[in-house]
Amino acid sequence: MPKTPLSTYRVQLRSEFGFDDAAAIAGYLADLGVSHLYSSPYLQAARGSTHGYDVVDPTRVNEDLGGEVAHARLCRTLGENGLGQVLDIVPNHMAVTEESERRNAWWWDVLENGAASRYAAYFDVDWSSPQARLRDTVLLPILGDHYGRVLEAGELKLVRRGGRFEIHYHEHRMPVAPRSLDALVAEAARRCGSPDLAFIADALGQLPPATLTDRESIARRHRDKEVLAGQMARLAEERPEMARALDETVAAINRDADRLDELLQRQNYRPAFWRTAGQELDYRRFFDVHTLIGLRMEDERVFADTHALVLRWLREGVLDGVRIDHPDGLRDPEEYLERLRDEAPEAWVVVEKILEPGEPLRASWPVEGTTGYDFLARAGGLLVDPAGEGPLTDLYAELTGETSDWPERVREKKLLVLGDLLASDVNRLAEVFLEVCERHRRHRDYTRFELRQAIREVVAVFPVYRTYARAELGEIAELDRRYAGEAIEAAKAHRPDLSADLFDFFRDLLTLEVRGEVESELVMRFQQLTGPAMAKGVEDTAFYSFHRLVALNEVGGSPGEWGLSVEELHRLSADSERLWPRAMLSTSTHDTKRSEDVRARISLLSEIPERWGEAARRWFARNGKHRRSCQGEDLPDRNAEYLLYQTLAGAWPISADRAAAYMEKAAREAKVHTSWTRTNPEYEAALRGFVNGVLDDPEFVADLEAFVVPLVEPGRINSLAQTLLKLAAPGVPDFYQGTEIWDLSLVDPDNRRPVDYDLRRRLLGRLKAGMTPEQVLAGMDEGLPKLWTIHQGLHLRRARPEAFAAGYEPLRVSGPRAGHAAAFARGGEVAVVVPRLPLRLGGNWRDTTVELPPGRWRNELTGEEADGGEGPLPVAGLLARFPVALLARVRV
Repeated sequence: MPKTPLSTYRVQLRSEFGFDDAAAIAGYLADLGVSHLYSSPYLQAARGSTHGYDVVDPTRVNEDLGGEVAHARLCRTLGENGLGQVLDIVPNHMAVTEESERRNAWWWDVLENGAASRYAAYFDVDWSSPQARLRDTVLLPILGDHYGRVLEAGELKLVRRGGRFEIHYHEHRMPVAPRSLDALVAEAARRCGSPDLAFIADALGQLPPATLTDRESIARRHRDKEVLAGQMARLAEERPEMARALDETVAAINRDADRLDELLQRQNYRPAFWRTAGQELDYRRFFDVHTLIGLRMEDERVFADTHALVLRWLREGVLDGVRIDHPDGLRDPEEYLERLRDEAPEAWVVVEKILEPGEPLRASWPVEGTTGYDFLARAGGLLVDPAGEGPLTDLYAELTGETSDWPERVREKKLLVLGDLLASDVNRLAEVFLEVCERHRRHRDYTRFELRQAIREVVAVFPVYRTYARAELGEIAELDRRYAGEAIEAAKAHRPDLSADLFDFFRDLLTLEVRGEVESELVMRFQQLTGPAMAKGVEDTAFYSFHRLVALNEVGGSPGEWGLSVEELHRLSADSERLWPRAMLSTSTHDTKRSEDVRARISLLSEIPERWGEAARRWFARNGKHRRSCQGEDLPDRNAEYLLYQTLAGAWPISADRAAAYMEKAAREAKVHTSWTRTNPEYEAALRGFVNGVLDDPEFVADLEAFVVPLVEPGRINSLAQTLLKLAAPGVPDFYQGTEIWDLSLVDPDNRRPVDYDLRRRLLGRLKAGMTPEQVLAGMDEGLPKLWTIHQGLHLRRARPEAFAAGYEPLRVSGPRAGHAAAFARGGEVAVVVPRLPLRLGGNWRDTTVELPPGRWRNELTGEEADGGEGPLPVAGLLARFPVALLARVRV
C-alpha cells in the first residue's frame, strides 16, 4: 500500500528560497496540520532556474538551493517535525544549456560526438532527417540573426581550453568535434615544427566518424579522443611554443569567416537563427521550448540513469511520493509508470494528467490519481451560476464582438500554433507519414503538403490531450478508437477539399487497423504531438483570447462548460472515491492562471450579469480617453479591455505594475496583436498605457471599488466553500504556498512572489491561543477564517484518517434554497455543509434544511453540537456563526 499523505503543501524552491528556507517553515507546517512538504523539482537545474523543470543533471541535488548538505538538513528537519516529503520529478525532458559551469554533460557529449555519442540514444533526436543539411546533425536555434550575418560579425568564436576546443556565442558554449580538429592541429604543428602535434593531428583525422554507431567504433572513438585531448593539453602546458602555435592558429581562424565556417560545417550541430526552431527543429522538445529536449524514457538505461537518485530516496524513506510532470510527453506513459511502480512499490505516485471534461484517467495506470486539476474544475464549477450563462454570453458578444463558439476557438488556436510554434513537429511527423504512404500503393501519391494539412486538421480537433495506443504491441483501448474516430470525422467536415480517403487511411493507422514498423512509429509520434498542441493552443492561447467568464479559463476545465450542479458534484465525487480515493486535490498550483481566491470572486459575476453588464458598459465608455489611436485602430482591443476589467474585479486591490505585467503576458499568450516570438512594441505600449491610465484615473478607481467592495465578502465565502470541499472530498488536499490565507495572485510569475511566513505564523499563533468564531470572523481581512478552516480541517484529518479514507455519502438538503448548499458525509464520521451562489442567496436560507446521519455532531469550526438522525436541521442554524460547517461525530 502506498504511503499516502494526509495532505501536502507545495513550495516553489529557487535560489532565494532554498532548502534551508523550506526547513525553516517545517514547524509552522506541522502546526498548521500538514503531513507532507511537496517540493518543486530540485535536481540540478540550469543556472538561475526559477522553477526547477530545466534539469541538467539528474544525479545531483541543485547547488543553487544549497546542495547536498542543505538538502540533508531539510530532510532531517522535516523528520523532526513529523513531516514526510513528496517531490515533483521531470521524466519527459532535460535542459540543454551549453554554459560551461552548468552544462548538461550528456548533451555536451552528443554535440561533440553526434550519433556516435554514448548518450545519443538518451535524447529524442531525428538523426535521419530528410534534409541532407540536417542529416546526422542537430539544429541549434540559438543565434540572434541569420548564421552568415552572425559569423561575419565575429560573434561566433573558436576557443581553446587545454587540449579541447569550443565554439562560443555569447553565453552559449559548444564543443568542437575532435575529428574536425585535424587541420587546425596540423597547422599548429607546422607553425612550431612539432612532430608530436603532427602525430596528434593525424590521429584525430583517423578517429571513427560520428556516423559509425556500432559499439566497437563508439568505444574506440571515445577512448582515443580522450587520450589525444590529454596529450595535447600536456604538450601545451609543458611546451609554451606549442601552446602559442595552437592559439595563433585559433586566432587566425577567428579572423577568417570562411575558415571558421569551414570548421563549423564539420560539427555535429548546426548553429541557426532562433526562428528556425518553429519549422525545422530535428528533436522533440517540451512543447515549444527548444532548450528543453525530450528524453527517450522508454529506454531502460535512460530510466535507470535519470531516476537513480530519486529511487534511492524513495527506498530510504527520504521521499514518500512523487508527482510526475507531464507524463503525456512520454512515448508510452503506462510503460514508464509500470517501471516506476516496480522500482518503488510503496511510493505515492500522482500524475500531472490534464483530463478534458468527461475524460477518465486510465484505470490501468499504477498510480494514485492526478495532481488535481480535475478537482479544481469541479470545485470551481460549483461556484458558477447556471442562470448567468445566457446573459454573460450576450454581454461578451455585445462588448467585444467576439463569438462564444468555444470549439471553433480551440480549433483556430490549435491550427495557429501547429503552423507556427509546433510546425517543426508537424513536419517531422509528416515525413514519417510520407514513408508510411510509400509502403501502401493506394496512398503513395499524396504530397507532403497534403499530409501536413491532414495532420494539422486532425490534431486541431482532437478532443483530448492524447490517446495511449501501444502500437508496437497492437494494443488500443476502445476509448482511444472513439477519440481518433471523432477527430477524423470532424477534420473531414472542416476540410472537404482534402481527400476523404486520406483521412480514412489516417484513422485506420491511428486505430491500428493498418500496422507495421513505420506505421507504429507514426502512431506513437502522433500521440506525442496532440498534447503539446492542446497545451499551447488551448491553455496558452485560447484561454487568453476567450473571456466570457475567465474564472472558467483554468487548466483541467473548459470555458465552454458552464458550471456544475450539486448533483453532478456528488456524482463525480462518488466516482473519485470509488476509483481514485488517494488522488491529489488542488485549487491553486504554480500553473494556475488565477489563484483560487481570484476565481472565487470572479465567479460571482455569473450571479449578477445585469449589474456586471452595467458596470462594464460604463467602464468601456468612460475609459475610451485612455485608448490610443494607431493607423485607424483604437488600442488596446476590446477583448483585452474586457479581460482587464474581470481581472481587476477578481484581484482588486492590485498595483498598476502587476496589472500591466499580467496584461502584457496575456496579450502575448493570446497571439493576436503581439506574441513572445513576434512582439509588437506599439501594441504593448498602448496596452501598458491603458492599464496605467485607468488605474491612475480617480473616477474610474472609485467606481471600480464601489463595484468590488460588495463582492469581497461573498467571494471569500466562495473561497471558504471550495477550501472545505478540498479538505473533505475524496483525495489528498494540496495547498499551494501562501494560499492558506487570502491570496489574490495571477499567473506566474505573479503567483511565485515571496510568501510572508512570519505573518502566517503570527496569525496561526493567535488562532491556537483560542478565539471564538466571532473573533475569527473579525479577522476576515487578515485571512483568519481561511487559515482557521484549513487548520481545523487538517487536524481533523490527522485525528480521524479512517473517516477520509473511504466512503462518500451525499446528504439530503431540502427547502426553497436547497440549490444553494452542498452537503456530504465521509466514512460516517465527518460531515460537511457549504454554501454556493451567495449573492443570490443573500444570507436568507428561509426554511432550507439538511439531514445529518444519526449521532451527536460537533462543528469543528464553532464548537457547537447538534443531533443528527432526528429530523432535518436548519442550514441557517448550522452556518449562523461561521460561513461553512465541518462536523465530526462525537465519540462516546
